Amino acid sequence: MKVLLIEPMKEPKVKEIDPSLEAMQKEVGGYIQALFPFEEAVALVCNEEGKLLGLPLNRALRDENGEVYDIIAGTFFLCSAPPNKESFEALSEEAITKLTQLFRYPEIYIRR
Repeated sequence: MKVLLIEPMKEPKVKEIDPSLEAMQKEVGGYIQALFPFEEAVALVCNEEGKLLGLPLNRALRDENGEVYDIIAGTFFLCSAPPNKESFEALSEEAITKLTQLFRYPEIYIRR
């Protein structure tokens, strides 16, 4: 399945991964959690314990006003999540282009 892999302090890259649970867990380094922060049927798959494990902060999620409401810790990937299916699927080329622009630049966070 073609996904967009987002690693801390790196630009996004397209990667082909096996759609199995084990392969997805390997990509994020632990148990997976799927978030659905977009209007489109796209899943953000991350390590569900990323913050608890102290993984490096990666990218912010912003609301419609551009305000940060969460920060993803650790490596994550984006894939298609059709509402009428129970499994994830490959991203379309259009989605890859759009999401690459959205997550193009690595972000640095300062903990207080």
